[in-house]
Amino acid sequence: MAPLEPWEKVIVDNEKFSQTDHGEKTCIECHAGVNAAEKESAHTDMIASPSADPQKFCAECHEEETANYANALHNTQAGYWTAINTRNGNVPEDHENLQEMFGNHCATCHTTCGECHVSQPKNVGGGLFSGHVFETTPPMTRSCTACHGSRVGNEFLGKNEGFPGDVHFREARMNCVKCHEGAELHGTADSATAPDHRLSGAEEPKCTDCHMLSNDGIDMHQRHGDTLSCQVCHSITYTSCDGCHVEVSSKTGNPFFETEATYTTFFIGRNPLQSEDRPYEYVPVRHVPAAPTSYQFYGENLQSNFDAAPTWVYSTPHNIQRNTPQNASCEACHGSVQFFLTADKVRPEEMTANQNVIVSALPAPVDLILAAMPQPAEHASLVSNSCVACHEKGVRDAMAYPEDHAVYTNESCSSCHVLPKE
Repeated sequence: MAPLEPWEKVIVDNEKFSQTDHGEKTCIECHAGVNAAEKESAHTDMIASPSADPQKFCAECHEEETANYANALHNTQAGYWTAINTRNGNVPEDHENLQEMFGNHCATCHTTCGECHVSQPKNVGGGLFSGHVFETTPPMTRSCTACHGSRVGNEFLGKNEGFPGDVHFREARMNCVKCHEGAELHGTADSATAPDHRLSGAEEPKCTDCHMLSNDGIDMHQRHGDTLSCQVCHSITYTSCDGCHVEVSSKTGNPFFETEATYTTFFIGRNPLQSEDRPYEYVPVRHVPAAPTSYQFYGENLQSNFDAAPTWVYSTPHNIQRNTPQNASCEACHGSVQFFLTADKVRPEEMTANQNVIVSALPAPVDLILAAMPQPAEHASLVSNSCVACHEKGVRDAMAYPEDHAVYTNESCSSCHVLPKE
């Protein structure tokens, strides 16, 4: 996003602004200062960002939004602390150092009401949207993707060279708030149900809020709808990163960060957040730039529990396409290693952290499924993971579990040996 000229950042369009509800107030009612003609006098004790104190300046008219925003992730930044404390092990004596690190490198992502509705966020340079007019729906590229740009914005808008933008943007010109509505962005008034990271709680929004899978006539949706997240089949290549390190410059005294590498990937992994809300067995996974030495500038061994969280994480890429390389044919996934996060694609030092994400057993090849002996009718009452209870060594008259099946999990037996259709 091109930077604004200094005058563009601060000039107020009085003709437009005065016609709005906010324009009925005088400047000093919100910004304090002094009602004087000279700049220096007028700016005495001025409050640049009144909405940093929403209870005082916003709640009179926006009571519900203000109460909810106290628990919103954009305000609390709880997602950062969830990740930091998990990898640190929540060691009390490390908290002061981590708090300093957080203040220098993470806290700038905090946003106020005004930084979404009247101006660009400070961490992308600030500047009024429309001459101080408050926008009910913030302009996407100057608000949402101004912060969420390097991954989400570039994917959604098609800025990654060689890859089209998300079909929702490309074909329908949908913007972020079409799916991410105000109730989600503003948070919840109940602190007990407030999320501790963006993927906690219910899956909202869900693709199936608009795209109903039941009886849609697409066989693969009926077969895989509960085991694969929609993005497994409908996302394309996205960005991953390695090794972010944070420091403070000895020359300028300014905080900065350096990332070892940024590159594109598409890998399907086992779901590290499997729950009732996210029941999928497989999801796309993206490598995050976490490293054991990321915070070493602030102290030794600040991530002593590094392996407690994967470095290949649950991902919902914003680059949805109807047709993708992996849904072009059944064989693209069944019997193929190309799209799966297998152990050979994970760094040796990250194997422990990602043990619940790595795919150790590939989906059965299509020809094996087609050639599989039908499951006997009398086995219909047995749960799928009981197959090897009899077939592991050929108990009684059971055929032995073939050696070439050793890589398959118990749960996959009945995916091949299904009862014949009547």
